[in-house]
Amino acid sequence: MGTGRTGWAAGTTALAGLAVLGLLSAGCSTGGTGTRDEGPAGTQPVARVTPDINPSSTKEPTPRIDPVTLLKRDPVVSERVRTDLKPCSGSAYPVDTSYGTLTGGPSADVVVNVMTCGDSVGVGTYVYRSKDDGTYENVFAIEQPAVYGTIDRGDLVVTAQVYGKKDAVAYPSGEEVITYRWADHRFSEHDRVHNDFNRAVGDGEAGLPEPSEPAGN
Repeated sequence: MGTGRTGWAAGTTALAGLAVLGLLSAGCSTGGTGTRDEGPAGTQPVARVTPDINPSSTKEPTPRIDPVTLLKRDPVVSERVRTDLKPCSGSAYPVDTSYGTLTGGPSADVVVNVMTCGDSVGVGTYVYRSKDDGTYENVFAIEQPAVYGTIDRGDLVVTAQVYGKKDAVAYPSGEEVITYRWADHRFSEHDRVHNDFNRAVGDGEAGLPEPSEPAGN
């Protein structure tokens, strides 16, 4: 009986060994799902980078200013603009403010656009550069109807609508798009684009064909 038990145990061990060998062989086969040694497996990315758009980043927050107070105290701003700068409703002034890098100052530059209350037409665009003592100086100003300035990848882009004698405020004849860059402590014109608008759609209906009458009427 001892011999029988020994033979049975040996047979069981041999079967287990064969099963393990079979699993290993299947795992190493190029048609299976095990490890591969002929190159990277699949096209899955090795690592993912998530951009940091969290406003609570460790970077210093951009200091905010009071644009209305800045404008009213700025002698570069014309008296007409300063006098007309009043709230449209409640305490809301017709002023847009943008922060960004234009001049490479100690902190963000500030672009301030002043508009009319009724139709939001720009009347002035101003750029303020921060100084080491925390104050701001006016380094750019343009005052004319329908003007608006923006920051575009380090450049100052000013758009001014062009009006003919009979143009309505909502339908200018064209526009000038001027790009300025900061160099040698001042802004200089870098590029200018003029766009002429289609006069046929000046009032939204002009230039469209009259509807034809049905046949027989």
